[in-house]
Formats: sequence, structure tokens, C-alpha cells
Amino acid sequence: MGACEHCFIKNKNEFSTLIFDELEAFTLSKTTLSIKKGDDIVTEGHVMNGVYCLRSGKCKMSKLNTNGKSQIVKFLRQGNILGQRSVLSEEPSGLTITALEDMEVCFIPKKKIMEAIKKNPVFSLQLIKNISHQLNEANESISMMAQKSVKERLADVLLQLHRIFGSDSEGFIDIKLTREEMANTIGTATESAIRLLSSFKAEGLLEVKGRRIKILDKDALERASQGYN
Repeated sequence: MGACEHCFIKNKNEFSTLIFDELEAFTLSKTTLSIKKGDDIVTEGHVMNGVYCLRSGKCKMSKLNTNGKSQIVKFLRQGNILGQRSVLSEEPSGLTITALEDMEVCFIPKKKIMEAIKKNPVFSLQLIKNISHQLNEANESISMMAQKSVKERLADVLLQLHRIFGSDSEGFIDIKLTREEMANTIGTATESAIRLLSSFKAEGLLEVKGRRIKILDKDALERASQGYN
């Protein structure tokens, strides 16, 4: 089991504000879990008894709509922390978090998180800042779903995925999503997402190989996300 005080992942999140003794306390209490692709880390309505730190891998956050359809609301990568809002608010998780590939995560009990919050005001402030940022992201996502066309939403999501995950060695966005997952992200039918991807490909905006997508014309895709194409 790796020591939190020596883990480079802490530099990617709020844990970078913790002192050695606080990180050591996390090391002694944490549990490291291996999550298989497709497995849920957290399920909607689950009571959070701690937070999860993503050591490796990628995952998606989704919410089940009243019609039983899953809406993907966010993607997360190595270094992100899950569950801090639920721990602070003492409310069940409002989302299901599912691994998009095999992952390793560290679970830190709520008791240790609360102790660090009480002792370390810098850590507390950083948690508040990040939760506020997540709220702003959620507001922007709601606005996008309400105001943009499906074509604009797809262009916007592709740009977001590139910002979050970057490119692999061949220039493709470093995440592979099914067409259904893509459709669930922009709130449309799978067939519609397939047609729009084919349209962007025909226009020379994208290169598509199975689940791999490469942005060929970022400026044109940005214009499409704003409704100018």
C-alpha cells in the first residue's frame, strides 16, 4: 500500500494542501481498491462514508432520468476526488460513478477527512473552492442542454473530452466511448449521435476509427459548438 505523503497524485487535487502528519493519517486508514471496467464505484442514492481518490483510470458520472435513461453529466480522470460534496453535506450521492477502464482508487474514511478539515483551514478552503467550481460546471452543463442544439452539444462535448483527457500518441482523444455513451452525454438517441459524428467526419472536422476520435479542425469544431456552422 503506497504512502499518501509520497504519492504524486496528491499534487493533482486538494490533498496537496495537507501536511505530512495528515497525509500519514490517511495512509494508515485508507483502503486501495481495484475497479474493473464497467463496475460502479458509487451508485446513486449511496450514503458516502468517505471519499475516493482516483489513482489511475477514467470514469463517468451519470444520473438516471425519470424515463429510466442514463444521462452522463461528467467525466473524471486520474487525480480527481469523488464524494467530498456528499461527505460535507451528509447527503446520499446524487450520481452513479462507473469505471470506463480498469481503475485503482483509494478510499479515505469520512472521519479522517473531517479531522483534516477541522485542523487545516487551507485544505477546507480548497475543498470549498473545488465544490463551488463543480457547481458552476453543473450550471453550465444545464445551460448547454437547454439552449444548444444536439449538433452544438456534440461539438462542445468533443472539445471538453479533448481538454480533460488530451490526445494519445496518434492524436486521438485519449478516451474511448461507445456511441450510446456519446448519445447519453449529449441527451439524444444513439442513431442521432452516429449521424452527427458521420456529418462532422464528412465535413473534415474529425477522423473516426471505431471508438477513437481525432479532432482535425479545432477552430471549425469550436464554431460548430457556438452554432456558426
